[in-house]
Amino acid sequence: MSTDPERRRRRADVVGILEPNPYPLATVAVAVGTVLVLTVIGFFLGSVDIGLAKAFNTLHVGVVGAVATAVYHVISPVPAIAITFVVAGVIWWRARDVRPALAFGMTIAITWLPSAVVKEIVHRARPDVALLPHPFPVQPDPGYPSGHTVYITAFVIALVWVVRETRWHRTARAAGVVAIVVVFLAVSVDAVHYPTDAAASILWALAVAPAARVVWVDWIMHRIPFLRPGGAAVPVRR
Repeated sequence: MSTDPERRRRRADVVGILEPNPYPLATVAVAVGTVLVLTVIGFFLGSVDIGLAKAFNTLHVGVVGAVATAVYHVISPVPAIAITFVVAGVIWWRARDVRPALAFGMTIAITWLPSAVVKEIVHRARPDVALLPHPFPVQPDPGYPSGHTVYITAFVIALVWVVRETRWHRTARAAGVVAIVVVFLAVSVDAVHYPTDAAASILWALAVAPAARVVWVDWIMHRIPFLRPGGAAVPVRR
C-alpha cells in the first residue's frame, strides 16, 4: 500500500489540468470568435486547394501510404473514444482521483464534438476522388473541419495540461507536436480532407480546448458535490 507522501506525489503528477484559468471569460470569448470565423471561412473555401490536395496524395505510395491510412483508421471515432477512455483510466489510477481523468476526457469531448456540428453546417465536400492519383474510399460525411485533426490536437493539449507539473511536460509537448503533424499529413496524404480542412481543425482545437477546460473544470465540476476541489475523490479499486 502506498504511503501518504507517495500518494500525494502520485496525485500531484497528473492534476495540472485542474489548475484554474486566470482569464476564463477572455478564453471563452476567443473560442467563440474563432469558431465563428472558421465557420464563415468554411463556406468560401470550395475546392481552392485541390492542387495541394492532389500534390499530397501523390505521396500515397508504399510505406507512406500505408502509414497514412493506418493513422486515419487508428483515430477514427470508435478507436479514438477507446483510446481516450484508456488514457483517462490511467490518469484516474495514477492520481487516485477521478477529477483529472474527467477533466481530461471532457476537455477533449467538448472540443471535438461541436466540430461535427459545424461540419454539417458548412457541408464542404471532400476532395473529388476522380481528380486524385491515389483515391481513398469515398467518405459519406463532409470534410470541414477534420474531426481526426480536431481530436488529436485536443488530446495533445489536454494531456500536456495533465502532466504540466511533471518532468514529462516537455516530452509531452514535443511528442504532441509530432503527433499533430503526423495526423495532418496522414489526412492530407490520404486526401480524405483538403489541407485547409486539417489546418482549420488545428486552429479550432487550439482556441476551443482552453475554453472547454474552463467550462467543464472551472465552471461545472465544482458544482458537482463529489467533484468539488477538496471534496471527496472517487477512489480506484485496488
